[in-house]
Formats: sequence, C-alpha cells, structure tokens
Amino acid sequence: MSNHFTGLSLGPPLGDQRLDLCDLYAFQSPADPKNTVLILNANPNADALHPDAIYRLAIDNDGDLRNDIAFSFVYSEPQDGRQTVDVYLAVGDDAEEPEAVGSQIFKGVDVSFGKAPNIVSSGSFTVFAGARSDAFFFDYDGIKNLFDTSGGRNFTAPHLGGKSPWTGVDSNLKANVMSMAIEMPTTALGADPDVRIWGRCSVRRDGKLMHVDRAGHPSVSSFFNTDETKEEYNAGEPIFDRERWIGMFIHLMGHTGGYTRDEAIEAIDNEGTLPDMLTYNPSKPAKYPNGRTFADDVINYRLAFLTKGECPPTGLSPHTDTLNEFPYLGPPHDN
Repeated sequence: MSNHFTGLSLGPPLGDQRLDLCDLYAFQSPADPKNTVLILNANPNADALHPDAIYRLAIDNDGDLRNDIAFSFVYSEPQDGRQTVDVYLAVGDDAEEPEAVGSQIFKGVDVSFGKAPNIVSSGSFTVFAGARSDAFFFDYDGIKNLFDTSGGRNFTAPHLGGKSPWTGVDSNLKANVMSMAIEMPTTALGADPDVRIWGRCSVRRDGKLMHVDRAGHPSVSSFFNTDETKEEYNAGEPIFDRERWIGMFIHLMGHTGGYTRDEAIEAIDNEGTLPDMLTYNPSKPAKYPNGRTFADDVINYRLAFLTKGECPPTGLSPHTDTLNEFPYLGPPHDN
C-alpha cells in the first residue's frame, strides 16, 4: 500500500501487476558508509517484469525539480523462466528524456528469481534486479476497517471511531516483490545538500510511451487520489505537482484532519509532500521523510499526517529478514 493500489478501483495500473510500483527507498549503505542505496520495487506478484516497460529511478540534485540523473531498467521478454535487464545511466538533458538513453552501464544481467541474488558491479555501481522479500509492513484488514473500500472506493475518507481499526496482523509478512537496487558512491548523487528522488514506470503502447505509475513519498498517491485523478497523477511530472494538486491536497486534509488551509500548506511544506519526490540529505541519518529505510513505519506516518495525529498507531514492527549487505532485502519467501 505504500504505493500500491494506484490503478483504478484499487487495482494496479492498466490492470497489470507488472506495472505497479510498490516502494521507493533511499539510505546510506550499512556495508559502506561512503555509499548510497536506492531501491525501487515493483510487481507484488514477484514474477517477470514487463518487457515493453521502462522502470526509472530519477534524481534532481539542483532543486529545479527536473531530472539530472536517471537510471533506466529495461527488461527482456521472459523465456523459459529466464529474464535479463539492461540498465542505462543518463545525466544532464538526457535524464529528462522519457526513453532509456545515456550510457548502458549494465547489459544482459540475469534477473534473480531464486533465493540467491545475482549481484553485478560495473565501475562504481552495483546493481541487482529480481525477486526479494517485501520489507513494507502494513495491516490491510485494519486499513479496510478504517476506510470504506466497498465497490473499489479509494483510501481518501477515513472514519475514526472509539475502537481501534487495527488487527495487529502484518498482511505483508510473507510477501515478495521484484526489486531494482543500485548502490553508488554518495558523491555521485551531487547532493547540495540534498537530492529529490522519484520512480516512474512507462509502458509502450502503439509505439509511444505511456506513463502509468510513479513513486515518491510513500503512500501519498494511494491516500490522496481517487479514480478520477489517479491516471493523470500517475502520468504527471513533479515540476507541475504543486500547481496542479495542492488544492486537492488541502481539501482532502481539511476533510480527514480538520486542517485549515494555512495548516495544510504548512504541513505539506514541512514534509515536502509536493512535489511528490523523496527528499534525501545524505549528511543526515536516513529516516522518512529524509530518505526512507526498511524500518520506517510509513503507514503510521501518513495516517497521522492525514488525521492530524488522531489515528492510533498500528502497533506493527519492521520485518526482521532484511540484510546488512547488498541487495539488503531478504531472500524471497516460498509462497
């Protein structure tokens, strides 16, 4: 749910799980404090990714909300249980291009579908792509208790009462995901002092790329959008976010938390909710909203944000199968 349910009627974009971006992480490498780790997860079914899609990790490092660095992951057609991925690095104006352009820094890397990760390095970059244990923890039945989701309704109208909605059950404890992880020297980010990071999934339809999902702040897209706005939001660019969406955000926060207009704007500005990009200052410890780690309880954070602290915490704990070495997410579960 951190970035799930971004398609219509709480489904995946275009009804295709392969196109569903799940979570975005940014943190200092626990194995080498001079390095930064970026992880973009997709496809909660943890099977092969879409061969006609481009999965992108993009970085703005000068504050103009435009891509200065972009890593594009492009997957082969899966055959006989095998799939490969090429990774491109674009910088400067090339990073703004929707296609996978720039230098091909990895070619034909085998995607991991088993428990042993295929880890490949090239120059100062280390990359992994494949099935891993999903680190995101949330109480889905509790979410359904908190929101009326009948008929595919969205997560935009919590109804708080005297009884806690939470069941205490982590719905994601045995879940897997397809992960794209890249580790690099922190100096490669060009942070001054911070960067803004976001993920995008685009798929080719009739010869053109259609932008179908995006990931930035955890759970923002899921909790702020309805079916009427999801497709436009998913196709949007961060540079236009504030102008286009702040009115809708202010209205929703007035409904969910009794925010005045000025209070809502202050909360949005303090978090940096718009533009919907994950801010990371590598000189400070990673903890959402400064980057994001596996231990961050982003559902508690988002619901407290929406309800002005009125929603009780879920009581869940982070998963214990994460690693202190690349690719940091644990081996996939046998489901």
